[in-house]
Amino acid sequence: MRFYRIGDKVVSREKIHDVVDEILGDREAGATQEEVARGHGVQRSFVSFLESLGEVRRGARVALIGFPVANTDEVMSLAEEVGVDFTLVFSQAERERIESASASEVFNRLLETLATLRDYDVVVLMASDWRIELVERILGAEVVSMPLGQTPLREDVEVDLGELRGVLEGVMSARVERPRSGRVSAALRDAAERAGRWGPSRRS
Repeated sequence: MRFYRIGDKVVSREKIHDVVDEILGDREAGATQEEVARGHGVQRSFVSFLESLGEVRRGARVALIGFPVANTDEVMSLAEEVGVDFTLVFSQAERERIESASASEVFNRLLETLATLRDYDVVVLMASDWRIELVERILGAEVVSMPLGQTPLREDVEVDLGELRGVLEGVMSARVERPRSGRVSAALRDAAERAGRWGPSRRS
């Protein structure tokens, strides 16, 4: 633990980090700056200052999904660099491990992922053409596609990082003014009704 002697005071760096984490966590959970300030005994202007000090970007909430991807580490590093809010990228081998689980486990993971994507304004999807078409039907116009090839796609594909950077920076700087369509909820309900007959697709 690191301490600083400042005049007659001893200051803990870890204590500062913990309080900052709590403040930002409360803000992320939906509390107003005023509510957070009261809860932590600080001025509202201090909360605002913290957010300004650490701000990476403004704009749409963006999710990045990609499979099967050869250069997963580079793609995830790029996503982190530009400030993507949610990233799920995996290789063919990782995809096969997911698909080897029971049908109910795969189905539950699919539902959880779709429910998570509902929180984002834009989903950048890197996949085979059929997968992209399917996800576009579920999520609506919020999907920005980067096709990796034609279905069936069973080999890892190297993603062009320059092209991906351009797509991400474009969608992340866009203003989001329209409400979400609600199509995901309807799609989830429809999928749940067919859960007993569902199994991993053989198409891609």
